[in-house]
Amino acid sequence: MTIDWEHFTPWASLAGGLLLGVAAAIFILVNGRILGVSGIVGGLLPPAKGDWAWRLTFVAGVLAAPLLYQLVATPAAVRIDAEPVMIVVAGLLVGIGTRYGSGCTSGHGICGLSRLSPRSMVATVTFMAAGFVTVFVVRHLLA
Repeated sequence: MTIDWEHFTPWASLAGGLLLGVAAAIFILVNGRILGVSGIVGGLLPPAKGDWAWRLTFVAGVLAAPLLYQLVATPAAVRIDAEPVMIVVAGLLVGIGTRYGSGCTSGHGICGLSRLSPRSMVATVTFMAAGFVTVFVVRHLLA
C-alpha cells in the first residue's frame, strides 16, 4: 500500500473532523438529540406533528452546503468508478443496514462513540469490519 501524497490532506481532514465533533456536541446540547443523519431523515417519513420543521431544515442545510461551497471554492473533480446499477444496489444496502443497525455511521461513529454507547461501539466495529472485508473481496478476490 502506498500513500497518495499529492492528495494527502491531514490538516483539512483534522479540521473536518473537529467541525463534525463540535457540530454533534452543539446539536445534542441544544436539542437533546443525536446528530445521526439516518435518524433525522427517517423522522420525516412519516413526519411527526411538530417535529418535522427542524428535520426538514437540517436536510435542506445538508443539501445546500455543497452548493454554497461551490460559491467560495473550486470543487474537486468527481470520478465514479462504478456502474449506475452498483450505485443503486449500494445505496439500498446502506439504507437497509441503517434500519437494522438502528442508525448510520455518523450517528454511531461520531455521536455514539463519544457517549461511550456499547451498541454504537459494536455497530462501528461492524461497519468498519464489513468495509475492510468488502474492499479486500472487491480488490483482491474479484479483480
